Amino acid sequence: MNFDPCVDILSNWRNTIVNTRAYGTNAEDVITYTSAYIEGLKQSEVICCIKHFPGDGDEERDQHLVLGNNSLSVDEWDASYGKVYRHHIDNGVEMFMAGHIAVPAYQKALVPGLQDKDILPATLAPELATGLLKEKLDFNGMLITDASHMLGMTSAMRREDYVPAAIAAGCDMFLFFNDIDEDWNFMLKGYRDGVITEERMTDALRRILGLKAKLRLHEKKAAGTLLKQPEDLAVVGCAEHLQLRAEAADKGITLVKNTLDQLPLNPIDHKRIRLYYLSGEKGGIIDAGDATVEAVKAELESRGYQVTVNDGTTRIKGPTLTYRAEVDAALIVAEVIGYGAQNTYRIQWKTAMSNECPWYVHEVPTFMVSFNYTTHLHDATMVKCYVNAYAANEETIRQTLDKLEGKSPFKGTPNELVWTDKWQARV
Repeated sequence: MNFDPCVDILSNWRNTIVNTRAYGTNAEDVITYTSAYIEGLKQSEVICCIKHFPGDGDEERDQHLVLGNNSLSVDEWDASYGKVYRHHIDNGVEMFMAGHIAVPAYQKALVPGLQDKDILPATLAPELATGLLKEKLDFNGMLITDASHMLGMTSAMRREDYVPAAIAAGCDMFLFFNDIDEDWNFMLKGYRDGVITEERMTDALRRILGLKAKLRLHEKKAAGTLLKQPEDLAVVGCAEHLQLRAEAADKGITLVKNTLDQLPLNPIDHKRIRLYYLSGEKGGIIDAGDATVEAVKAELESRGYQVTVNDGTTRIKGPTLTYRAEVDAALIVAEVIGYGAQNTYRIQWKTAMSNECPWYVHEVPTFMVSFNYTTHLHDATMVKCYVNAYAANEETIRQTLDKLEGKSPFKGTPNELVWTDKWQARV
C-alpha cells in the first residue's frame, strides 16, 4: 500500500468560490470533483490528505513566504470551505494538513477579544486546529503541519516555541526538521515544560497509530511487504495508462480565444516559425529547463516546419519588414513553473522590453500555448490566439499541435477566470 501524506485535492480550486461568491453552487462542484478523485485514491489504496486547512486561495500570496490570510466571514467560510471539508470528513477522509493560514473572522468568533497581533496560522492556533477542525467539524483523523520552514510559520514566534506549540495546538505530526537534534530537544522541552500536555500527546499518538493501523503497516512489516517490488510497478506506463493520458489531453486542451481567426496552423502558410519560450524559475527545485521547447521544436520539425528558437535575452527586434520577410508565424510556448521564490508566478520576460514580448501579433500570425498556468492573458492580453494545454508531456504537445492544425477539435471549455477580469484579454 502506498502512503502519500500530501495528495492535494483542494488547493487548486482556490479562487472559484471567493471570486464568484456563489458559495453553494461552487462548493457542490468542488465536492463532485474531489469526491471522484478521492474514490480513485481509495481504489488504488492511497491514503488521502486534504490540504491546506482552513483553505488558501483567498489572496495571491504564498505561505512559503508570508502568513496566509483567508478573509471570509464565518458564514461565507461555512458555506464554502467548511461545506467541502465537512463533506469529506463525513465520508471518512483520514488526514488533513494544516496550512500556515489564518481566518481572522472565524478565529475572533471562536475566541472573543482576540486581537490582530495575536492571530496565528492554523498550524499554531488551537481554535482552528482543535476547535474548528476536530471539534466543530468532528474530524477524528490525523492532522499534520505544513512544512515547518515556511515563513507563514516562522514569522509567528521563535522556532523553539513553535515546534511544541504546533502539537499543543492540535497538530498530531510535525513536518520537516530544521536540525534533527535541535528540533527533537525543542519538542522534548515543550513536553517536559507542559506546553504539550499528557492528554494532548496521548491523543496525537492515538491518531497516528490509528492511521498506521488502518494502513495495516504492522502486518505488512511482519510480512515484508511494506515496500513495493519492481514487478508491482510494471503497470506504470502501460498501454491503458497511456490511453487514459491521451483521452485526458484530448478532452482538456482548450482554445480560449482566436479573435483574428488565424487557425489552422499549417506548414504551407506558416512554414517558418519563430518559437518563443517563457519559463519560470531557473536553477530552483522546479526548474522546467529547456526540455519542453526542444520537444515542441522537434514535433514541429517532424511536421515540416522550419523552426528558429528566439533568443529573448536582448531588446533588439530589428526591422519589422525583415521580420515579416523571415517569419511566417510566431508560436509562444509558456511553461511557467515556480515554488516558493515569489508570491505570484506570472510571465517574466527575460530582459526589460525583451524581443520576446508579443510586439509581433499584428505582424505575423501569432499563437500562444500555456502548458501550465491558465491565466497568462493577464500579462499577454494582446495575443489573439491563446490555448491552455495544462501539461507539457509528449502526448499533450502532440495533441496541442494536432488541434492547432485542425486535425482534431478543441474540446476543452474555459471558465471566466482565464480573463483575469481584463476586458483587453477578450478582444
